Amino acid sequence: MTPSLIAACLWALGGTVTAFLPMRYQMIPGSLLLLTAIPLMIWIGAENGWVWTGLALAAFLSMMRRPLGYLIARARGQKPELPR
Repeated sequence: MTPSLIAACLWALGGTVTAFLPMRYQMIPGSLLLLTAIPLMIWIGAENGWVWTGLALAAFLSMMRRPLGYLIARARGQKPELPR
């Protein structure tokens, strides 16, 4: 297994641990996961090709669907409600 895929597995484990935290403690680790996902996917694509990058993108979109939906709504000018 290449180092980029090992890093992707660790990223997924970090996302799982973050999901177990209470909502008020998820903001900082979740933001870090969002920021590190793009360079990680570029690294995966450079080492392994587009198929693995597509799988990583699917995992990213599945794990981050709520934060991405919130960011898209904010970009549209809406004010979505944050969960408590």
